[in-house]
Amino acid sequence: MRKQKGFSLIELLIVVAIILIIAAIAIPNLLRSRMAANEASAVGSIRTLNTAEVMYSSAYTDVGFTTTLANLGPNANTCTGATGATSTGACLIDNVLGSGTKSGYTFKLAAGSGGASTPQYTFAVNANPVTPGTSGQRSFYSDQTGVIRYNQSAQASSTDSPLQ
Repeated sequence: MRKQKGFSLIELLIVVAIILIIAAIAIPNLLRSRMAANEASAVGSIRTLNTAEVMYSSAYTDVGFTTTLANLGPNANTCTGATGATSTGACLIDNVLGSGTKSGYTFKLAAGSGGASTPQYTFAVNANPVTPGTSGQRSFYSDQTGVIRYNQSAQASSTDSPLQ
């Protein structure tokens, strides 16, 4: 009688079942890791925006803080040519963050509680997940104080818990 070479159907089914079990364990962990990375990126971006706002208000004292991301970033006429940085294109953040969406979060810069006076003495920045529960779980907020706050279930504001 001849010896068979290869695997039986049962052996192949057992191997496939083991692979599926491992994938079922690994995929949720991968998704949680991705959300955590997006949240860490959002916090880092808010820190960058806080620093950029301070630098902007120091450079353009007659304007104070800006209320648009476009003013902090480069525009077509600045950063590369002879014109250099201006109050409408200060070259303090990159194009990706200046677009308002980065790493699964949207960023919005606005006038703070001080209103829209000139020079502007306050600002507020919000970072919200593009798809809550998938791209991130928490929303983040910061203002001229530099304190970053978060909220698990709604858009974060100045009354939420500070990030630790």
